[in-house]
Amino acid sequence: MDCESADGLDESGLAGSRCYSAQTHCSNGQKSKRPSSPGPHPVKTTCVDSHPQNPNVALCLSISPGKDVSSTNDVEMLSPDSPISKTVLIDSSAHKDQDDSTCAEDFEAQVVKSQQFFNNSESGSFGKKRLQVVSMGTEDAEVAECSGSSNMSQDFIRSQPDEIFESISFASHDPEQRWLGTPIDELNRMPQCAPPLSQLKALANHTVTVRTDLLREGEVPVPYPTKFKDVWDDMSVKMPSALQDGGGVQSRWDLIHNALRGGFKSSLDLRDAILRYNTTHAKKWDFTALNLLCTECLEHCEVQQLFQAILPAMVDLALSAPCLCTMPIPLLKSRVNHSLTLSQEQIACLLANAFFCTFPRRNSRKSEYGNYPEINFYRLFEGSSQRKIEKLKTLLCYFRRVTQTKPKGLVTFTRQILNKAPNWESCQTQLTRLHITCEGTIEDNGYGMLQVDFANRFVGGGVTGHGLVQEEIRFVINPELIVSRLFTEALEYNECLIITGTEQYSKYTGYAESYKWKESYTDETPRDDWQRRCTEIVAIDALKYRHFLEQFLPEKMTRELNKAYCGFFRSNANNIHLSAVATGNWGCGAFGGDTRLKALIQMMAAAEAGRDVAYFTFGDLQLMRDVHKMHNFLTDRQVTVGQLYSLLNQYSDTVCRNCHTARPDVSLYNFIYEKISSPATANASEPDKDSGISSVMSDFC
Repeated sequence: MDCESADGLDESGLAGSRCYSAQTHCSNGQKSKRPSSPGPHPVKTTCVDSHPQNPNVALCLSISPGKDVSSTNDVEMLSPDSPISKTVLIDSSAHKDQDDSTCAEDFEAQVVKSQQFFNNSESGSFGKKRLQVVSMGTEDAEVAECSGSSNMSQDFIRSQPDEIFESISFASHDPEQRWLGTPIDELNRMPQCAPPLSQLKALANHTVTVRTDLLREGEVPVPYPTKFKDVWDDMSVKMPSALQDGGGVQSRWDLIHNALRGGFKSSLDLRDAILRYNTTHAKKWDFTALNLLCTECLEHCEVQQLFQAILPAMVDLALSAPCLCTMPIPLLKSRVNHSLTLSQEQIACLLANAFFCTFPRRNSRKSEYGNYPEINFYRLFEGSSQRKIEKLKTLLCYFRRVTQTKPKGLVTFTRQILNKAPNWESCQTQLTRLHITCEGTIEDNGYGMLQVDFANRFVGGGVTGHGLVQEEIRFVINPELIVSRLFTEALEYNECLIITGTEQYSKYTGYAESYKWKESYTDETPRDDWQRRCTEIVAIDALKYRHFLEQFLPEKMTRELNKAYCGFFRSNANNIHLSAVATGNWGCGAFGGDTRLKALIQMMAAAEAGRDVAYFTFGDLQLMRDVHKMHNFLTDRQVTVGQLYSLLNQYSDTVCRNCHTARPDVSLYNFIYEKISSPATANASEPDKDSGISSVMSDFC
């Protein structure tokens, strides 16, 4: 490849390409220029078990227009539990359970070996050497997804009546159909469905860190107040630029300033600079991944550009904190509803400080911030995992972009608490519309919708460590999400985090071990009147189960319903102004969730919140068919959310409670089909107390 050296940040980027063009702005109301939906024009995808790894895993931080990295070998992100090559056989004969192994217990001792889906072609890679070392670390097991068996086996039918088979027959499905239900383009999206915004202003429950009176389209927001307000208390983020540390002694800021201004010629220089103001960790922190990136994975000219242009610009950005982040940043504490609006430039400054590990008292779980996620990037630099190499490439692409061209928008972070949950058993709402597809991704095809982050209660999960599944991938391609870890306390059972306005800076291929940074991405999502991208992401954390049957306990199902509803509902909102929910296999994989139960729970919560659903199965064709069939079955019979909730509890009480095996003989969906289709139910004028059918079933007579 041709490389050019550069003394500054110009259009050449790392490798002399001109792909990092200025971001294109879309006016309010304009439909964002995203990939077409899988609705009327489904994308043809070939699902295979695996591909050999590309020997050239290193990618430069820019991409030449002459190099086409897209190819027919590229595939969408797939859930690790997607049974790509499996066929569900509807048969009444006995069978072997295909999911005896679970990953909730022994995942910590393994490296995730998910399906290999990345591109075979040379066009997506620019580096020169293949890194062979794979980390065996266990630190992020709690936030990783499992690549083991799927939850499909619960829907094998062992001894159901023939008429039940007929009611759920898959024979009528077109094997080439890649989506079912309502066409996705008929679902609500932002900004088209959004009501007019009130004027942005600071309130008691909303902190705004810019001059709202000077907010203009296409202009960089002005920080507020003008001068840095030095605060060191328990209600605000402790900034590295604080002049006092609370004890009357001078802060580390001068030391940080001197260390970073010394310049770097190698990764060892960068390591030494960071350790100068983190001396207590000098013998613990490991910079292997950073060193491998610079010595094994980048071309010589790319390394030069990194140390001569990108890192110096990042230093300038980090050290501008007293000028950019002038207002104390409030902590979004548990049990407190509060919103925080920052400029994208302020976020870039904070993330540059996170990269250089400058935030005080944030390097130990035993500190006062023990109930907050990690923010300093030191764990991202350690070990020899290829995952971390690819994450660093993705993040350096972001830093290159924001140091070259100042971002001009705002981002709002809202901690929302569900103070009063619905009485689920009495809910009279019926299920809303469903679009379900085995192709596409939440971020691409769910643009303008409320996009679900399958979150850890410590938002971002293992993004600064080893994790690299749904949540972590979203956080690295939209790096402004990462700053939420600076101020968001761990989520409680009735809380969620809503982030509006983040921008996507990178494209990627693969998932977990197969993840690869692909290229820079120009986000053309339109902005609202507050100059936020119309990208709304909600972080909701699912429960983790040790045993499959645990999730069917009534209190567990209710907790998940309340958590999803907390993320989906908006107080005093008119349903016509609510975008659809774009979601998928939330809480499945390593967390042990059953995909079919979780799909029902999310559809119920969305219905009660007044939203339609766009569901992405990440390649799972059978799940797409099963959920669509169930949705049609329930809506055709006008089953309410309350009635469905009672059926879930019946299943727990009559099937799961008496089950002495790892999984019940009767699947959840077939239990529901049988109960609603049962002749005893259809013909009864009153519920038979001895029949095992709850009084709720009388509503179907």
